[in-house]
Amino acid sequence: MSLIIRVIVNALALWVAVLLVSGIEVTTQDTTGQIITYLAVGAIFGVVNAVIKPIVKTVGCLFYALTLGLIGLVVNALLFMLTGWIAGLFQLPFEVAGFWPAAFFGAIVVTVVSWVASMFLPDKQDD
Repeated sequence: MSLIIRVIVNALALWVAVLLVSGIEVTTQDTTGQIITYLAVGAIFGVVNAVIKPIVKTVGCLFYALTLGLIGLVVNALLFMLTGWIAGLFQLPFEVAGFWPAAFFGAIVVTVVSWVASMFLPDKQDD
């Protein structure tokens, strides 16, 4: 159940990023297609963050220390671009156009929205 909630939170965060950041687009017109796209891309985003992000943090821990964690913003943006690329491989109508205008600010929006949404979710130990 926790995994389903996580995917829904990611989908919600991606929806907000599409609304707020130009350069991030979902190109399907019907509502059902948009919902399916957001849920699929939310699942991809969750897998990318669960698998690749810990590896990058471990390998690049010196860079995290030297930049006081600011490299994390760049890593999040690159992972967001990777999510867009993987979505393209699955022929999902989700596009991230460019690093600074879309991926960087989109990753910040997704992180903030996910954090705010997770504040309203029960902890795993409350189950």
